[in-house]
Amino acid sequence: MPKIADRTLDVFEMFGRERQPLNLSDLSRLLRIPMSSCHDLVRTLQSRGYLYEIGPRAGYYPTARLKYLGTSIVDDDPLLKSAEMLLRTLRDALDESIFLSKAHGFQATYLMVFEATQPLRVMRKVGDEVGPLYAKSAGKALLARLDPRARAEYFKSTELTALTDRTKVTEKTIMQEVDEGLARGWFSNNGDSLDGVGSISASFVWNGGIYIVTVAAPMNRIEKRMEEIAIMVTNICKVLEQRSEAF
Repeated sequence: MPKIADRTLDVFEMFGRERQPLNLSDLSRLLRIPMSSCHDLVRTLQSRGYLYEIGPRAGYYPTARLKYLGTSIVDDDPLLKSAEMLLRTLRDALDESIFLSKAHGFQATYLMVFEATQPLRVMRKVGDEVGPLYAKSAGKALLARLDPRARAEYFKSTELTALTDRTKVTEKTIMQEVDEGLARGWFSNNGDSLDGVGSISASFVWNGGIYIVTVAAPMNRIEKRMEEIAIMVTNICKVLEQRSEAF
């Protein structure tokens, strides 16, 4: 990624963490860039209306411009518009966390997150990476979509490390689970990536891209409803894939 684009994104992510006005010295230190570069970056964002100065020597803070721009973009995303109602309904029916992710290469990024209302729940953030494919139900759903050559490249380039005592760490055992999931139409994570946490995923294709719907919950809750959840997730993926044909 070009350095200027990287730094611009760093600015907004940093304000997301700090949540307070910051002066140039603070920004330079937190971004780990020279004061002159920081000054130029702030002035550019200020001139475009994305930052404003609270007051003389009182620091800078983002305006609401990014929020409104982001909202207008998301509101017209054809996939998210089509998926939101279905996934929100799924969350309400199960009261478990629901995620929509988009595959890119050997990884996937969360596009939509609907959290459960229960105190003990699985939490993720939009924009986060799903994590190692071999230990996640979403990852197994993605591996199932890869052709044999890409799959071989993935295993060659990935260190298979145990995350829990249930993590499969050989290509043979991982692919056995992938093949089982492919045969039944959905994929599971039974504490593979985090002790006591499970998930069920299914995938669909939209305009040539691979998307994955996941239900995640504590193992003791997901095991009791595994078949029910699997049916609901696979049905939603079928509906979304059918809708994609209209675009």
